[in-house]
Amino acid sequence: MSSDSVVLPTGGPIVVGFGGAAVDFLATVSAFPRPDDKIRSTGLKVEGGGNVGNALTSAARLGLKPRIISKVANDFQGRAVLKELEEDGVDTTFFVVSKEGSSPFSYIIVDSQTKTRTCIFTAGYPPLIPEDLSRGSLLSALDGASVVYFDARMHETALFIAREAFSMNIPILVDSERPREGLDELLTMTDYLVCSQRFPQAWTMETSIPRALVSILLRLPKLKFVIVTLGENGCIMLEKCVDAENPQIAEIDVDNSFESLSRKKDDSIVMPTCIASSLAKFRGEGVGTVCGRLYVGTAERIPPSEVIDTTGAGDAFVGAVMYSICNNFSPEKMLPFASCVAAANCKALGARSGLPYRRDPCLASFLE
Repeated sequence: MSSDSVVLPTGGPIVVGFGGAAVDFLATVSAFPRPDDKIRSTGLKVEGGGNVGNALTSAARLGLKPRIISKVANDFQGRAVLKELEEDGVDTTFFVVSKEGSSPFSYIIVDSQTKTRTCIFTAGYPPLIPEDLSRGSLLSALDGASVVYFDARMHETALFIAREAFSMNIPILVDSERPREGLDELLTMTDYLVCSQRFPQAWTMETSIPRALVSILLRLPKLKFVIVTLGENGCIMLEKCVDAENPQIAEIDVDNSFESLSRKKDDSIVMPTCIASSLAKFRGEGVGTVCGRLYVGTAERIPPSEVIDTTGAGDAFVGAVMYSICNNFSPEKMLPFASCVAAANCKALGARSGLPYRRDPCLASFLE
């Protein structure tokens, strides 16, 4: 993409992201190969990837001013990563560029039949360590930030940055795919959590996702909400509220509430929607209670012929959540908005080609 085709954000809120930025080599195939098969690709694309690189690109196209902290080598791939981010309006001033080594990259096989993708990641070398970042540079990166985002990788450096952001009272957003080393400490400083379908039960050992969400909010007193992305089944969110001592608020079983909200979904509606509970004390048997609201978000119903590649859909969703936090969207607006951004990204090959700009007609009803 050439820089003259991009409208760069000029006055939007500043967000900072730390984590992976890489190159993706995407090959589409008619069907995923069996062991020892030799097959031909039906398409090939090379573009930027990595969770934080993708999420900040999403945020930039929506109108935020992202700054990225990451590391590449001074090789062809690393220079391409920087150029692509800069052309999309992501500030790469705080990137660490190693004179030697290699930049991170992924091989991604996209199955055109099942609409699934398989990722094979190769980490860059040398890795980013806290000593790579001076405190002065870090303070400059965090200056004026509305949110700091982490993809929960490179835990030692993530914690180094998070502790500084925490001391500056900057809200922290974490995207977690699975339990990782150092994640528990990072989560104690976290204000907003977005996670994969597998994470809540893996982290809490609870028997259902709704019960796990209650457990997460009880374990992490600073957390304001947790969102679980469910792919084509939408998402679920539990938001903590502060009226826990009000005797007028009913106590209800969280699994029952989730089932009740899910039954209200209207599958005939194409665009994403959000169904919200009343304020309640959500109970998980043997877990405890959390005062808050439960939300069930639906995904956009995309015709199968229009689904090209789900790579980066979760990162697109996170970028939209960042935008929503910075612009004080209600959950009823945030969840459909983020789902709409994620759906747009599924209509093109790669993690970034389909990311919508704020002027995209599909976003008009949210950004008017």
